[in-house]
Amino acid sequence: MSYDGYTTLSVAVARGIARVVIDNGDINLFDGTMFGEMARVAGALAADDNVRVVVLSSANPDFFIAHFDVSLILQFPIGQQVSPTDLNPFHAMCEAFRTMPKATIAVIEGRVGGGGSELALSCDMRFALSGKAVFNQPEVALGIIPGGSGTVRLSRLIGRSRSLEVVLGCDDVSADLAESWGWVNRSMSAEDLWPHVNTLAARIASFPPHAVAAAKASVLRSDKEIVPDLIAEGAAFQATLGGPGAREAMQRFMSSGGQTPQGELRLGALAGELGEPTA
Repeated sequence: MSYDGYTTLSVAVARGIARVVIDNGDINLFDGTMFGEMARVAGALAADDNVRVVVLSSANPDFFIAHFDVSLILQFPIGQQVSPTDLNPFHAMCEAFRTMPKATIAVIEGRVGGGGSELALSCDMRFALSGKAVFNQPEVALGIIPGGSGTVRLSRLIGRSRSLEVVLGCDDVSADLAESWGWVNRSMSAEDLWPHVNTLAARIASFPPHAVAAAKASVLRSDKEIVPDLIAEGAAFQATLGGPGAREAMQRFMSSGGQTPQGELRLGALAGELGEPTA
C-alpha cells in the first residue's frame, strides 16, 4: 500500500511497524489539512495487512500536536444538532486509532493539547519524554469543552477527580505527573524512551497478528459505552459553541498569542489569563 501524497505527516512501513511522523508548521497545529490526512491514514493503516503496529510521533521537538485549530472552531455553525446515533468526524478518526486491529502507540516528546491530546488518548499506549512533554486540555478556558473524546477518555484513564482537575483547570500537566496519574504508560528519559518504544513495537509486530488483534479486541470490551458517551460529548461540545462569551474567549485566545510558538509554549499560563476576574 502506498503512503505517498501526505503533506502534514509522513509514513514509513518496515517489519510490520508503521511510523507516522507529524510535521505541520511551527506548532503542529491540528488544522483542516492535518485532520483530513489523519483520518485518511487511519483508514489505510487499519486495512493494511503489512502493518501490525502503528507508532505516532512528531518531527517537531517542541510540539507533538498543539491542539485543534481554534480559527476553524470559530467557523463551526452554532446551534447545529448532532445526530443521536452517529459519531462526528473527529470522533470517528480517533476511534479508528482505538479500534483498529493493530497496536497503536503515541510517543510524546513535546507539548500536546486539545485535539492532539485526544488523538494521543485514543491510542492504545502513550510514552512521554520526561522533563519535556507537557499535556493540556485548554478548552474550558475558551468557552467550550474537550469535544474530540477528551472527557470520555480521561475519565476512564485517570478517574473523575483528576480528569476534572485537567478539564476544568486547563493547566499544564508534566510528563512525570501524567505517568503517576495513568495518563501515559511511562515517562522516560531521552536515553531510554525510543529504545523502549522500538523494542516494544518490534516485539508486538513479531507475534501472530490474529492473536494481537483478538487480545486488543478483548481488552477493549472493558471500555463500556464508549460510542454513546462520545456522541453525548459531541452534542455537549456543539452546545457550548453558542454559549455566552465562548466566541469572545476564543478570540481573546487568538489575539493573546494562541497558535503562535510563544503563546503555545506557555499554554497553561495563557489559558489562565483568559478567565474573567473573580473579584
